[in-house]
Amino acid sequence: MTENSFESQVEALLNGEIEEIIVEKDEFFSFREVWNSHPDKKQIVGEAGLGGKVIYRKQG
Repeated sequence: MTENSFESQVEALLNGEIEEIIVEKDEFFSFREVWNSHPDKKQIVGEAGLGGKVIYRKQG
């Protein structure tokens, strides 16, 4: 996925349009860059899965 894709997914997650973002091991640093620069990043919580996959959900 591209950073633009992650940007739109983060916005969709925070707006309640989607419930989770699944980030594979090889996409983590691209996602992290988008997440780290977002002003509402503290509302997004990741849960580590097997094989380096992380599932991000909106907290609360």
